Amino acid sequence: MRAPVERRHAPVWWRLTLAATLTAGAGSAIALANVNRFYGAESTVMVPQAIAQDIVNLAVVVPALVATAILALRGSLVARLLLAGLLAFTVYNYVIYTFAIHIGPLFLLWVAVLGLSLYALIATVRTLDLLEVRRRFGAAPVAGVGWCLLVVGVLFAGLWLKEIVPAVLSGSALGSAHELGLPTNPVQVMDLSVFLPAVIWTGYLVRRRHPLALAAAPGALVFLLLTSLPILVTPVVVAARGGSAVWAVTGPVGAIAVLSAVFLVHFVRASTARPGMAGPPGR
Repeated sequence: MRAPVERRHAPVWWRLTLAATLTAGAGSAIALANVNRFYGAESTVMVPQAIAQDIVNLAVVVPALVATAILALRGSLVARLLLAGLLAFTVYNYVIYTFAIHIGPLFLLWVAVLGLSLYALIATVRTLDLLEVRRRFGAAPVAGVGWCLLVVGVLFAGLWLKEIVPAVLSGSALGSAHELGLPTNPVQVMDLSVFLPAVIWTGYLVRRRHPLALAAAPGALVFLLLTSLPILVTPVVVAARGGSAVWAVTGPVGAIAVLSAVFLVHFVRASTARPGMAGPPGR
């Protein structure tokens, strides 16, 4: 008589990630198939941004989520760190979808993606081994990564505050929010309250080789890169739809995307260097 075969169940983070990825991909494909139906109530400025985001979702985010999740399931530490950044971006993205776009046929799907990706992120982060992260990255040359996160985070914060502070002092409406047909700009709110403080703090602690920051740095760089892509695609969408595209922003945003990609590759390559310890982590 044969012994019973032990069944191995896929980990929770994998199942949640797969569900979030498939749901997000389906939503973006459906929206792009009938833009007027799903984004017809949005302002003329919001529509190209939504289209650009859906294009980036389908062309970049969904394939990257699938690839990193498979590699992470096979035991890759780097893939798991990158996956955390992809999931964090998905959470951020679908907060904006659910709060900035008028309710419509895809609303509950977007809510589902938000919940699935949030819990997938939590489950993924819980599996990270900070001792292994420190062993792999503790002696790597990561000062440049830290400075990149610090500088980009501060510049982004300054850019948003340059618009917000005068509006607050004068009691006038935000120009970017008015163009979107919204009372406030959700991107600025998310960036200033959550994303940019995390990026700046991560950059500071990476330079001190703190294990938690070393674990968060790849995700932060992925986040910066992915945040830049829809901004770069939006003028292309505007031009394709016969509008007057504004290309001035592509220069600085493109530079941020390139810097993020370069330092991300540098950081990943650093993980293949000879593992070592670098003394006690900073606090």
